[in-house]
Amino acid sequence: QVQLVESGGGPVQAGGSLRLSCTVSGYYYATYSMAWFRQAPGKEREGGATISPNGEITYYADSVKGRFTISRDNPKKTLYLQMGSLKPEDTAIYYCAAGGTAIFETIRARGEMRVGDFFGWGQGTQVTVSS
Repeated sequence: QVQLVESGGGPVQAGGSLRLSCTVSGYYYATYSMAWFRQAPGKEREGGATISPNGEITYYADSVKGRFTISRDNPKKTLYLQMGSLKPEDTAIYYCAAGGTAIFETIRARGEMRVGDFFGWGQGTQVTVSS
């Protein structure tokens, strides 16, 4: 089984920044489309950003576009989410996710990220943005 472990979450003031990391086990990491989702209390899990296996192409949900940056370091088997201009509504548990090679293109064509697109999930890291 693929294992994913998030880190870097914590409290931050509105307008601040935070960098999340996700380390991924397995030989085939460089073949996976990767993503960050988030889930606020009482709300459904929503997609934030996804990145192609080689890291060259990214996709962002409107809620984070222009503020968050997804990236990956394949030799280190690590996924990152650089978050800036944080708002209280960004408060959520953030999850990294792994999907198949082709799912990235499906997401771009669809214009929407879905939980069912991904087969591997981390346990999440809490981000709390105070006003």
